[in-house]
Amino acid sequence: MRRTRNPDGGVAVAGPRTGPAPASDGRPDTDVTSIEALERGPAASKRPLHGSQLATLRRRFRREAIERRDVHSEGRQLRLLAYSLVLSRGLGPDDDWNTLQAEAERRGYAIGARFHDVAVPVTTTYITGSRAGRGVYLPPWKRPGWGEVERLIRGGFADGVIVIDRHNISSDDDEYRFVIEKLGEQYRAFVHLVIPEEPTAPT
Repeated sequence: MRRTRNPDGGVAVAGPRTGPAPASDGRPDTDVTSIEALERGPAASKRPLHGSQLATLRRRFRREAIERRDVHSEGRQLRLLAYSLVLSRGLGPDDDWNTLQAEAERRGYAIGARFHDVAVPVTTTYITGSRAGRGVYLPPWKRPGWGEVERLIRGGFADGVIVIDRHNISSDDDEYRFVIEKLGEQYRAFVHLVIPEEPTAPT
């Protein structure tokens, strides 16, 4: 039996796994391909997507998750993990947790564990309405907090992740798209934003 400690002190307990059988909700076991994909990062050969196109892609995976829920267990709350990226160790994520909890209640989601990472950007342009800056961060798959988010989603403990805005994941279009597609296509999960994508995404 595995125990996972999150930064807020909560513990998620996972039952024993025996072999590479799919998760109970039909999600494929993609541990190996997941690691390989993270090492490769975003695929450079794909046609670039920008603000409204990325929003359409993200909402598609959310719609699919809702449809699956309605077919298999109508009335069940979708379970989301909360995630926040803060700019320095002196800034805590408490304000983000309050905002994310209020949004989850408004949408009818249930929030499970909460994770955050600290990232000090090399260059920052602060964004109106966002607690993150538009700058150079480590990509999400290299952050320990985000790694726990993905691990729990991969294990079937959550249907997705809720964040304040896309910049808590990445301000880079290719990185952001990579995360959306990876969660949606491999784990049948989705990203929910409190603040939607801008019409024109940063470059």
